[in-house]
Parts: sequence; C-alpha cells; structure tokens
Amino acid sequence: MTTQSDDIEDSAAPLIEHLAELRTRLIRAVIAFFIAMCLCFFVAEPLLDILVQPIADVLRARGEDPRLIFTAPQEKFFVLIRISLIGGLGLSFPVIAHQLWRFVAPGLYKSEKNAFLPSVIASPLLFLAGAAFAHLVVTPLAMNFFIGFSDAVPALASLIAGEDVAPVVDTPANDELRTVFLGSVRESLDLSLKFIMAFGICFQLPVLLTLMGKAGLVSAAGLKNVRKYAIVGILVLAALVTPPDVITQVILFVVVYSLYEVSILLVARVERKRLARLRAEGLLDEDEEL
Repeated sequence: MTTQSDDIEDSAAPLIEHLAELRTRLIRAVIAFFIAMCLCFFVAEPLLDILVQPIADVLRARGEDPRLIFTAPQEKFFVLIRISLIGGLGLSFPVIAHQLWRFVAPGLYKSEKNAFLPSVIASPLLFLAGAAFAHLVVTPLAMNFFIGFSDAVPALASLIAGEDVAPVVDTPANDELRTVFLGSVRESLDLSLKFIMAFGICFQLPVLLTLMGKAGLVSAAGLKNVRKYAIVGILVLAALVTPPDVITQVILFVVVYSLYEVSILLVARVERKRLARLRAEGLLDEDEEL
C-alpha cells in the first residue's frame, strides 16, 4: 500500500512542476502583452491614421472630403483601445512565442524541435506579409468599390433609361438628391481589420501544410490529387472574405493558390529529406519508397 502511494506521489510531482512552470510562462506572457498594449495606446492615433489611409486616398481621388466621423461619444476611445489590443498582441508575440517554446521544447525530440521552430519564426512573418498585402492592395480596391457603388447604381440606371450621365454639381442650386459618404471610424476600421486578418490567416497556408507534411498527415502527391478541390475551396473563400468585386476576388484567388503550390513544393522537400534520412540510417533501400 505504501509503495502504491509513493508511486502516485512521484507521478503527481512532475505534473505540479509543469503546472507551476505553465503559470510562470503565462504570467510573463500576460505582463508582456499588457506592457505592449500600453505602449501601443500612446501611438494608437497614428496607427488609426495608417489603417484608414486607404479610405482617405479613395475619397481624395473622388474629390470628396477625406474625413471619418464618430457616431457616439465613447466611440473613439474604444477604437483606440481596440487598436492597442491588436497592436499589443502583435508587439508582444515574440515574447509570447518564446515563452510557449520554452514550455514546450523540453518535451520534444530533436526532430520535432527542428520541425516546430522554423514554423514559429515563419508564421508571424507570413502573417505580416498577408496583412501588408491586404492593407496596400486589397483594402484600397475594396474601398473604391464600396464607396463608388453609390455613384455606379444611378449611372447604370441612367444608361438603361437612355439618359445622359452627367456629373452632379455640388452647389446649393442643385436640388437633386445625392448620397454622400460619411464613414464611421469604427465601421471603417472593422472592415480594414477584417481584410488584414483574412489575408494574414490565408498566408499561413504554407506553414500549416508543411507541418502536416512533417507529421505525415499529408503528402505532395495527395495535395496534387486534390488540387481541383482546393481550387474550388479557394474560390469559395475568395467570395466570402472579399467584396463582390471580381478584381479583388481574382487577386485573392491568385495569391492563395500560389501559396498552395508553394506548399506542395515545401511538402515535397520535406519528403525528400525524410527519405534521405531513412536511407542513410539503413531503414530503407535505395530503390524503396515510403
């Protein structure tokens, strides 16, 4: 009875140590996030200007006043808080990833460490690339489509009716009803962040498929065989996360499909390395395949 009790206590001790270490890592990650969030709050106003810059550029190109409005007294405060939260998470991600790695690494084999560490480094870089692509390319196209849609519908109706399409002169004597864009800062920011998150996540495709290839869950041949289904899935994704603008949807499809093809090459590279290692260890013959 005493021996069984000692075994239970010995098995419980490592669990308690792991929980204590997990608590320490979480506390350090939370502290880093809080400090980064506070730092981002002081520069939240310039960050807001950067995020809504595509809308301002579209309005200037249309000859309109590039201003956004607040529709509630507390709206600007919560917008800045939201920017601080997202910026703090991005700024503190290296610390959070380091704490995660220090907690997970002791329980991994060397091969697992070699597979996991490059993904930790590549994932934020690919997310930043996707976010930059969304902000610099996709968001201006989407904003131009949405804001210009108010002019496109009356113009199309005039063309169908056989009337001349003339620009509306903004003068007090012109009593024709027209729509004017008075964008809310919160809603405009939400749309920009949705594009950034959508493309940032889509750019994680090579990391995800490479990890799955290293784990043996997918193969290059299997990814090639389901390529036609992947094309359909990417088209559906493009229709869901982009505005009903063909140009934007084609851009997303081309980018994500290119990442899919890159993923196939990376998985094939992983398989070649695995075969070479197994043959060097004598586990496979030279003419034998997995």
